[in-house]
Amino acid sequence: MLSDNHLLEVQNLKMYFPSPGKGERVLKAVDDVSFRIGQRETLGLVGESGCGKSTLARAIVRLYRPTAGVILFRGEDLAQLEGERLWQTRRQIQMIFQDPYSSLNPRMRVAEILSEPLRNFQLTENLQARMLELVTLVGLDASSLSRYPHEFSGGQRQRIAIARALALNPALVIADEPLSALDVSIQAQIVNLLRELQTRLGLSYLFISHDLSVVSLMSHRVVVMYLGQSVETAPTRELFAKPWHPYTEALLSAIPVPDPRRERSKGRIVLKGDVPSPLHRPPGCPFHPRCPYAFERCRAEKPLLQVYAPGRWVSCHLYAEPERQPRPGSAIGPGSGRPEP
Repeated sequence: MLSDNHLLEVQNLKMYFPSPGKGERVLKAVDDVSFRIGQRETLGLVGESGCGKSTLARAIVRLYRPTAGVILFRGEDLAQLEGERLWQTRRQIQMIFQDPYSSLNPRMRVAEILSEPLRNFQLTENLQARMLELVTLVGLDASSLSRYPHEFSGGQRQRIAIARALALNPALVIADEPLSALDVSIQAQIVNLLRELQTRLGLSYLFISHDLSVVSLMSHRVVVMYLGQSVETAPTRELFAKPWHPYTEALLSAIPVPDPRRERSKGRIVLKGDVPSPLHRPPGCPFHPRCPYAFERCRAEKPLLQVYAPGRWVSCHLYAEPERQPRPGSAIGPGSGRPEP
């Protein structure tokens, strides 16, 4: 998907969980997902709640041991690492969690929160200077080091969480819904901070969100997930201009437009039904029960994620059978500007 200059490569990652109850049912939270993240790149990961985004993130940092697949970080497979080698590699991959109210220990002062990862890796030389550097980096002052998390606003707490993630000078930061618990006005400040830190420190991000508007601002490329699977990967501008997968098309149609006239005139795609349970996946394409373009092959055969143009991957049988004509004016199908296979 990228050139050889990539930092992280996830290949056919699966994360399955046994489900209690009768029979040997398996919940396929992440099912055969692949992508790459380049140096200084932000990859957006989007999809509805429950599609497996957070599970995928936790598998990458090895909070979960993957059921199958490869997680190559700088050429080394994290899925196979154990003990001291895994511990040392975790210095280079850090995570910002969704809720700044629960991800910070309420009994620890900010100085203790920021010094904890440094102490864990015996990086205690010039500790006070490093903590001061971290809070300054995220826009807080030195007095914040002596305060507790409850003394800060939500946006300030998330800045502390970002500072903690940066304490060990990571190469990759996984941001799991870092804005969803914040007010809209504060979200813009955090987005600007993350972009500034990327430029200043040369960071790569895996940016997980269900807010497509934020993803369009943050990401260089986007992976769209549905029911634990990747259905489309594309450069951000191309994906937002011309989505190829029917699910992506429906997601983008739900983005509100600030102009009331344009909002009323734009076509909104309302998907029928609900997302199927990961315990009872439909046969064939997982999206076919809700897809307005589904045909016989979709109900019987699972489509593969394939490349149809440089940097553009899609998992959809419409691209293997270009003679099938979706509704006029659709971003999907022949005549829409997509390449023919």
